[in-house]
Amino acid sequence: MSDIIKEIASLPPEPRELIEGLLEKIEKKEAFQLSEVAGRIVKLPPEQRELVKSVLKRAMSAGNGGGGRPSPPPLVALPRKEGVNVLPVSFAQQRLWLLDQIAPGDPAYNQPYGVLLKADIDAATLEKAIGEVVRRHESLRTTFSAVDGQPVQVISPSQTFKLSQRDLRGLAPQEREAEARRLAVEEGRRPFDLKQGPLLRGLLLRVGEQEHILVVTLHHIVFDGLSLIAMVREIGALYVAIRLGQPSPLPELRIQYADFAVWQREWLSGETLETHLAYWRRQLGGELPVLKLPSFKPQPAVQGSAGATYPVRLSPELTKSLRELSWRTDVSLYMTLLAAFNVLLYRYTGQEDVVVGSPIAGHTRAELEGLIGFFVNTLVLRTDLSGEPSFRELLGRVREVCLGAYAHQDVPFERLVEELQPERNKGRTPLFQVLLGLFNPQRQLLQASGLTVEVIDVNIGTSKFDLSLYLYDQPDEVTGFIEYSTDVLDEAAVERLAENFDVLLRAAVA
Repeated sequence: MSDIIKEIASLPPEPRELIEGLLEKIEKKEAFQLSEVAGRIVKLPPEQRELVKSVLKRAMSAGNGGGGRPSPPPLVALPRKEGVNVLPVSFAQQRLWLLDQIAPGDPAYNQPYGVLLKADIDAATLEKAIGEVVRRHESLRTTFSAVDGQPVQVISPSQTFKLSQRDLRGLAPQEREAEARRLAVEEGRRPFDLKQGPLLRGLLLRVGEQEHILVVTLHHIVFDGLSLIAMVREIGALYVAIRLGQPSPLPELRIQYADFAVWQREWLSGETLETHLAYWRRQLGGELPVLKLPSFKPQPAVQGSAGATYPVRLSPELTKSLRELSWRTDVSLYMTLLAAFNVLLYRYTGQEDVVVGSPIAGHTRAELEGLIGFFVNTLVLRTDLSGEPSFRELLGRVREVCLGAYAHQDVPFERLVEELQPERNKGRTPLFQVLLGLFNPQRQLLQASGLTVEVIDVNIGTSKFDLSLYLYDQPDEVTGFIEYSTDVLDEAAVERLAENFDVLLRAAVA
């Protein structure tokens, strides 16, 4: 693989980004379909096309080989009865349900998104389109109850979707923007009742003759970031079809999220589970360090969800240098950023044993493509910084940590907590207190038949961890933000931390 990485470094941006995306999926053992890249491959020059094809062949081989590990059972649709169906929850849903029992209605796990619609939108048609998405995906008409003290998914056969509306065109432009932001935050913070539902809300703000903002808020227990892509694309396709009087262009779904939840529990048991857990016991055995960030505030006795964000931007020049360093040292951009983040945390805390959470998509099977639900998993990455390693030596350590975690990513974070049984402390999250995520943004998700759809951020002032660094790998630069707990840190401290991270990265590529 190192030979091909060297070749990639000299390629033009389009084939390079295409191959990097494939390599990332291979490395993380994520499923992908040829349809995702076929259209881009045929447009490449012949020699570049052959290189991409060679990576694809390796991907298919990696996906089918399994390294001698037992193959998972097929993911199939379970029979449904007429009316309401009650089925088991996934491991991830179980943890969020438990957290909701402790703090009912806490907005920390609300998932609000702003979707900018550039067109003369017909609200009734949009409402029908979203209603059809709800019909297609059981997860969007699911609530949660307890049977013998354990949570279960309660899937309704149908659910009426009602789209709220506000027209802001009567306000001055500056007031309009401020009011749209206020309404989006208010909607995003409104609590959900997991038992009563619904766990999806929509608010359409008209801010111009050809401009609307659709504020979609869901509870994380039925939704994650990748689901947003599927949902927005389906809404767009259905909106256009309904407006033109055409039938739905979308094929019926073969499986639903509840099928995945049952499959996950059957697959992660017995010898398979024990093989994965053996790795995590070795990696996270002993007393796990608690990262003690310098703070003028005492650690709260009970962890709250109040938070704020601070923007981060790595210049195009720095981003280019980081990518080049990653290619030369046979690591991904994420690994390079994680190594620098570990150094930053070491400089702040003096701790050589550093544990960082890392979100991973969790779509490890092709059958899950396009399905809406809570698939994302969190890996626990523990790095040893002892012995004063050079940055390149540290990159090697981080690479081994990441590859080991990717190979054993099937164990849900919730199951890991249950197995390791860390010391319970209501003032912090178990296993790790800081998180680093790198994502490939897809801001403009649709442009067809006069409809342009673009995602915009909605910040509702919450934080799940003491400190989270969310980065987006843009074509020319890396941008993002730090989300931090205002019970632990203040803005001045986070601003200095962001500046020091930039300085560390520049030193790493110097």
